[in-house]
Amino acid sequence: MITKKIYHAAIYVRLSKEDGDAKNAAKAESNSISNQKNLIRDFLKGKEDIVIVSERVDDGYSGSNFERPAFQMMLEDIKKGIVDCVVVKDLSRFGREYIDSGRYIERLFPALGVRFIAVNDNYDSLDGKDQSDEIIIPFKNLINDAYCRDISIKIRSHLEIKRKNGEYIGSFTPFGYQKSGDDYHKIVIDPYAAGVVQDIFKMKLHGMSQDGIAGRLNEMGILPPAEYKASTGSRYQTGFKAKEKSEWTSVMVRRILTNEAYIGNLVQGRRTTPNHKVKKTVLKEECDWVRLEKSHEPVVGDREFEIVQRLLSMDTRTAPDHDGVYPLSGLAVCGECGMPMVRKTSTVNGKTYAYYVCSTHKASKECSPHRISAEKLEETVLSLLKQHISNILELKRILSFIGTVPFQQLDIKKLEERRAKKEAEAERCKELRTTLYEDMKDGMISKEDYRELHAAYETRRKNAQLAIRQIDMEMEKVLKRKSDGFAWLDYFTEHQNIEELTRFVAVSLVREVRVVDKKNIEVMFDFADCYREILQGLAGAGHDVSVDESGKLDIRAKEAV
Repeated sequence: MITKKIYHAAIYVRLSKEDGDAKNAAKAESNSISNQKNLIRDFLKGKEDIVIVSERVDDGYSGSNFERPAFQMMLEDIKKGIVDCVVVKDLSRFGREYIDSGRYIERLFPALGVRFIAVNDNYDSLDGKDQSDEIIIPFKNLINDAYCRDISIKIRSHLEIKRKNGEYIGSFTPFGYQKSGDDYHKIVIDPYAAGVVQDIFKMKLHGMSQDGIAGRLNEMGILPPAEYKASTGSRYQTGFKAKEKSEWTSVMVRRILTNEAYIGNLVQGRRTTPNHKVKKTVLKEECDWVRLEKSHEPVVGDREFEIVQRLLSMDTRTAPDHDGVYPLSGLAVCGECGMPMVRKTSTVNGKTYAYYVCSTHKASKECSPHRISAEKLEETVLSLLKQHISNILELKRILSFIGTVPFQQLDIKKLEERRAKKEAEAERCKELRTTLYEDMKDGMISKEDYRELHAAYETRRKNAQLAIRQIDMEMEKVLKRKSDGFAWLDYFTEHQNIEELTRFVAVSLVREVRVVDKKNIEVMFDFADCYREILQGLAGAGHDVSVDESGKLDIRAKEAV
């Protein structure tokens, strides 16, 4: 008497996120976990040679790869000899990856003596393969793979459209924001967290290092981003968490200080995966990022953000026993070699003296020391700054009388000159293209040279036309512009009663301090180009503009002849 083999089966069911989110409710129900199980159990009721030993469920996992927890546990059961039969609803539930699906069904399972059944596809490996199976099964796997690829392309395209429309598609918002209750794809300010972000920017502007800011936040008991999100009920997870309970670090602080989201810019699509089968993320080229400016309410001003980016590019160190850096750290440079000046101290007869010295001289003696007292340098910069603010006040007084029309006319004239040159360039390229054809007909140039030169001239012509359109847009902006173009003057005048050179004032108003020697110090103020343009505009509008030996600005209307 022949004993019939009893197979020990694992029921395997899978449902991806895309299946669960299907718009068609009937389809979603047919693909549901419970329905898959019920269909398989009903099928196995009449199979006396099959005993169910386990049910493995991957809920919310794509079929594009086999790195699924329940599937891997089923494989372990197969290796241990617990399972020798796998039953699925259909081939698509088993997997949508053509190559690996075929490898399991046609090679690995037969080699391990595992029976494979796909109920709806009417496939049972125990029945043996006929010619139709050899064609149909790989073909169905290929269709499932193509379906997965098609879904991936559609999802990527859909997400790209959402990004370009300014919709926020991230799972979690940046610290300081939360998702709007009215629109899940819109972010709004979280008052508490936004206040912390603003404090971080203020601390940086007042000279604190990232490490110092992190330490201050930890001392104050401020929850870091991950802990704060968890406290609000969010299921936020991060790969940066190194401890059971995270704390503020300099890396966290820098990440906040460099995030454009805080000035209202939405930057998305920084990372992607090579394709739907490879889940490893890669960083895209910056030119491929989707950036939308002023898409939501900012937490900090553009001016603050710009200054902080400048500070982060400086190589400055917090002084020992100090919370912040000195007022001119990173701003003072050698007037000869251009390298930063470093602040040093020396003690003579029990008295400590602070001075700045060229870093090149300190490191290699390849430049002169350019040594100058720290007190002397700060006094000089403060004095020059006071004079510059006084000049700015005079400029504002003059501008309040003459308005902005003369400057608009001056800017329009410059733009018109640029436009005329580009128009001439476009017309010249058009003429050269016509001449090329005659040269080719006369045998002066070959067809290959003709095509190459023709394409080059066409590219130049198109670039010139693009430049003309951009100039037209600039002209339109100039005509619409009012006194807002001189808003930077207020950055200086709000410090008109300054008595001390603080770090905040220095980084807000000074770009660079060039030290040649004790008597030759040049201060480059912020918005120096704008300052010069106003003086040139006043001169062009019929005013005499002069500066005396003390640096005082004198502006007078020219007398009529």
